[in-house]
Amino acid sequence: MEYLDFELPIKELEEQLDKCELIGQESNVDVSNTCKQIEKKLEETKKKIYKNLTAWQRVQLSRHPNRPYTLEYITTLTDGTFLELFGDRNFKDDKAMIGGLGKINGQSYMLIGQQKGINTKMRQYRNFGMANPEGYRKALRLMKMAEKFNVPVITFIDTPGAYPGLEAEERGQGEAIARNIFEMTKLQVPIICIIIGEGASGGALGIGVGDRVFMLENTWYSVISPESCSSILWKSWEHKEQAAEALKLTSTDMKKQKLVDDVIPEPLGGAHYDKATTFKTVEEYITKAYNELKNLSPQELVSKRMDKYSKMGEFKD
Repeated sequence: MEYLDFELPIKELEEQLDKCELIGQESNVDVSNTCKQIEKKLEETKKKIYKNLTAWQRVQLSRHPNRPYTLEYITTLTDGTFLELFGDRNFKDDKAMIGGLGKINGQSYMLIGQQKGINTKMRQYRNFGMANPEGYRKALRLMKMAEKFNVPVITFIDTPGAYPGLEAEERGQGEAIARNIFEMTKLQVPIICIIIGEGASGGALGIGVGDRVFMLENTWYSVISPESCSSILWKSWEHKEQAAEALKLTSTDMKKQKLVDDVIPEPLGGAHYDKATTFKTVEEYITKAYNELKNLSPQELVSKRMDKYSKMGEFKD
């Protein structure tokens, strides 16, 4: 397990607990009471830290290297039924955007999401989860296929942003994202969007328009990252913590502003501490959302979706 800077007190206690248990195993000394005291203090420390996280600390948790990524969610939730589909039928296959068909609780879904990679080599292969225009065009192709065969769509959002390179701009990055947003507003099948990590800028919005939009507890959703915001306003990254607070990018902030429908709770410590529980909880939210949407006609789906997004940004004094 890798630890973030604010998790160091937890690391120290876990190391003490391991040493205590090791002493008990290697000697005849009864250390059970000592171990129980350390366990109690460890639990109290975890609750104290994770119940009082700042916005920046939640950003850090959303980027935790042990956190489950899109492909892990998909393969676990579909229980071996996932069939990946490739290519945008125009330029090439974008490895940062994955998608395909799979079944969750017997119901077929089109599953689409950004994949970051689990190590340095895989992150380079996946372009760190930053999709090119062909990635968004692949996602749209799969969504239109789902519409044709009346299959609901699930998207998993986890990206630091769409790829900002010159070649991406030359191939129409902005147009590809805008086209996806436009087409998703009028797609005639249920769309469930889940932010599982970082939800940055247009890169997230390109697969983020849905009838239900959920955020995991320790994720963020914003037009810009705290570091980039800090570099624009203060000309350095030193004020990223202040920027994170000002951006109101946490799941709690997003739900309060009615920009997402609900927050999916995570195990104490984050999704990576208990992946099995996280996957089970996400599956429950997906099933509940689909059951609420499945009996709506295509016209009702589109109408309610348009109403939902039209009301965003309305404020009364």
